Amino acid sequence: MRFSPRLLAILQALFVTFLWSTSWVLIKRNLDEIPPLTFAGLRYSLAFLILSPGLWRHRAEVRALSAKEWRSLVILGLVFYTLTQGGQFVTLKHLEAVSFSLLLNFTALLVAIFGIFVLKEMPSRLQWWGIIIFIIGVIVYFSPTGIRGGQLLGFAFAGFTVLANAMAAVLGRSVNRSAKISPLVVTAISMGVGAAFLLGSGFAVQGLPSISPSAWAVIAWLAVVNTALAFFLWNKTLRILSAVESSII
Repeated sequence: MRFSPRLLAILQALFVTFLWSTSWVLIKRNLDEIPPLTFAGLRYSLAFLILSPGLWRHRAEVRALSAKEWRSLVILGLVFYTLTQGGQFVTLKHLEAVSFSLLLNFTALLVAIFGIFVLKEMPSRLQWWGIIIFIIGVIVYFSPTGIRGGQLLGFAFAGFTVLANAMAAVLGRSVNRSAKISPLVVTAISMGVGAAFLLGSGFAVQGLPSISPSAWAVIAWLAVVNTALAFFLWNKTLRILSAVESSII
């Protein structure tokens, strides 16, 4: 049985989303032991090292990258990894994973708006309805209890992360939809840039704590499966799926 490229991209995106959903449980359980920025920096730095041999195999393509393409990859790395992924780790330190997951649904609305002006991708009527339903669900979830005083900082970090996530979705689609740069090169270079800033800021602000073997095992799993593999597949899907479609998934 052969799948169409579009259906295969949707299935891959759903698989990646599943992997990322398991990440949050593992991250939340280990944030008491590892500071968030250091945790994120270690995860993405290790994932970059895993992807590095692929860059060597694609060295001719890397050398052929134009200054504009390098600039796009560096900006993508800073927004998608340093700001978005670093923001997620910090937010999970101050907010429940379920609450943060629901708040991320606002990403789809921002991506739809940004995508219209930046990518010239107009969401369909069905996609607009899907976004509206997501947002109504978030409002219904939070309306009975509201925001408790102790959660204000977490919600502030969440708002910043949602904005960064939306910008990253649009940038990622912009880089990948032309299919000029292979997904592995996009993933490795942008991740390397973002990871360097994450790890540097983590060490500077939070230092490197004593990490148990079990926590290192979690970092390794997140780096190999939920990062190196997942982000490579995600960049492949962005060649086919629009920014709004990927954000809804």
